[in-house]
Amino acid sequence: MAINLSNSNLGTRENRIGSITGYIGSLKDLAEKSECGTLKGCSRCFSQSSSCLSSCALNQLAGIRDVAIIHHGPVGCSVAGASAYYMSKVMSKKRGVTSNTVYVGTDMNENDTIFGSTQALRDIIIEVNKRYSPKAIFVSSSCATGIIGEDIDSIVDDVRDEVGVPIVAVHCEGFKSRIWATGFDISDHAVLQEIVQPPREGIKSNKINFKNFFESARPEIIEIFKNFDLEPVFLYCNSTIEELSHLSESLATTCICGTLGNYLGNGLEEKYGVPYVRSINQCGIVGFETWLREIGKVTGRSEKIEKYIEEQRAIYLPQIEEIKKELKGLTAVLGMGPGYTFEVSRVLNELGITVKWALAWHYDKKYENGDVPPSMKYLLENDIDFEASVADQQNYEVMNILNRYKPDMYLSRHPGSTVWAIKNGTPAIYVADEYMIFGYKHTLEFAKTILDAVKNRSFEENLAKRSHLPYTDWWYQQDVDKFLEEAK
Repeated sequence: MAINLSNSNLGTRENRIGSITGYIGSLKDLAEKSECGTLKGCSRCFSQSSSCLSSCALNQLAGIRDVAIIHHGPVGCSVAGASAYYMSKVMSKKRGVTSNTVYVGTDMNENDTIFGSTQALRDIIIEVNKRYSPKAIFVSSSCATGIIGEDIDSIVDDVRDEVGVPIVAVHCEGFKSRIWATGFDISDHAVLQEIVQPPREGIKSNKINFKNFFESARPEIIEIFKNFDLEPVFLYCNSTIEELSHLSESLATTCICGTLGNYLGNGLEEKYGVPYVRSINQCGIVGFETWLREIGKVTGRSEKIEKYIEEQRAIYLPQIEEIKKELKGLTAVLGMGPGYTFEVSRVLNELGITVKWALAWHYDKKYENGDVPPSMKYLLENDIDFEASVADQQNYEVMNILNRYKPDMYLSRHPGSTVWAIKNGTPAIYVADEYMIFGYKHTLEFAKTILDAVKNRSFEENLAKRSHLPYTDWWYQQDVDKFLEEAK
């Protein structure tokens, strides 16, 4: 699907790439229906939880150093400022750099929602620019501004010359999509539209754009890429506007998570011809080697990469093979975003662990280039199958599955979901760090973490004895298959 950068708005994941938030079946069925285009999502009559796409969009932009985010909405929407503060101030301190990024809420009131507040927004933009001298300004909509049709684009165009720095409207009304990951696309769209510039003539770069969340493995990845004469540019956490303006000059774009980086990667490829590395991600041995080889292919570094792979295999594979003997036969249930659910499932399969059920918080039928996500394609081609569902962080569904299958472990990238599993007495592993299973070294560490979790269950057992969960035996004993048959 062509990416239209002439419009500050963009379609949701549901409309653009057929993403869904409701499904139950098998992995093979999900993958095959994605491949042939017959996949349809289901709607829930009851929904327990989800996330707001505004937070995803604004958190990404808040990671950029020395910018201003103006969130045009009621004071309640400014709760996003807490996580924006974390992304700008805490993450920059961890890196040892300074960020003067500011988050400003416009505090719309009842009068503003009736009569509009474009003049107030204009005044705030001018004042923010005067007071903080940001390198760029992102003017964000909210549910309230979307409902009343506040024209933030006209205001942005009106003040552009006056502020003298890149300024762009960011349309991230929370109600526009059930899929919070649409917020990632919205932030990428804003960066592509206003920040990224055409490549300069005569510039020969050895840089590779690396989209990630928190750059926790930054020093390690820099050292790895030195072996291939490549310099990673990490996005967006602690990026500068100057760095982002030259993304079009890089040799390639890659990402830690397909859900996070797909829109940016496809956008840079379509607009500027920067190759997007499309492969299963870096989790596990197969993923890491496949990813490196694809980078070698698009950057002309295959020989150096094969040498590196051979050296690392000699160090880590014997250790991993040894620990796999203790993991064989264990069972697991997963609940994560789709960019990790089907990648971590693959890694567990590599380690000899049987996946009983995998829940994805949403599912992308096909990416912007029209292909099924590489993780799904890999599982399908290698005849790996298990029960799967798309759950949108519905914890009551997770708990029912855990009670039914009683796996040896539950793995999640959502802290609340992890805690509930522990209260249920299930050993749980919070896969918080995006680099927890990155490459040879961290795959070995991940295997050891799993072994620790399943061998020492005293915490889970003691907490379960003292926790009174809201789920009754009646709830756990419901036969979903019977309900489905009766519905037919």
